[in-house]
Amino acid sequence: MSEAGAISADMVKRLRDITGAGMMDSKRALQKAGGDLDRAQEILREQGKAGVEKRSGRQASEGVVEAYVHGEGRVGVLVEVNCETDFVARTPEFRELAHEIALQVAALLPRWIGRDEVPQDVVEAERKIYEEQARATGKPEHVLERIATGKLEAFYRQTVLLDQPSIRDDSVTVGDLVKQTAAKVGENVVVRRFARFALGRD
Repeated sequence: MSEAGAISADMVKRLRDITGAGMMDSKRALQKAGGDLDRAQEILREQGKAGVEKRSGRQASEGVVEAYVHGEGRVGVLVEVNCETDFVARTPEFRELAHEIALQVAALLPRWIGRDEVPQDVVEAERKIYEEQARATGKPEHVLERIATGKLEAFYRQTVLLDQPSIRDDSVTVGDLVKQTAAKVGENVVVRRFARFALGRD
């Protein structure tokens, strides 16, 4: 039996269900992995990441504005998520991503989408605070910068949407979810903007 013949339709279906990859991509990955499902997933992830990097420069002007209201109308969120085509904007994978991001904004109150949006003066102010805190506890000068850098990473995870751990699975970030969806749908996917409203708060 040839290597191709050893890959059953059931194996291809299982891999597609797990990863959302296309039939031929799934079959090729399984063939390359010698029928090993875990290795085939790794191969698809590697290919997906490479594809996402290539697509990241392409224009994304289609998409959806997702609305989510929580707590009997006490919290509301609007999120704009873009892709390249109207066809992808209507797919369940893309719609689910937009909904998940709206839930994320409602639950964890991010201030910015990506790190590049954080004003430099805010970053420097936070870094100075962390260095002063470390200095006050008697930490030597040569480790202050390293301590401040570590605390800045935690600051980004708390305040930057794409750096936040997913509310459903904290082993992945929102940025990871965006990349995974981009790999599944085969288009550039961008979180464009969001707004969060809470009753009685400015």
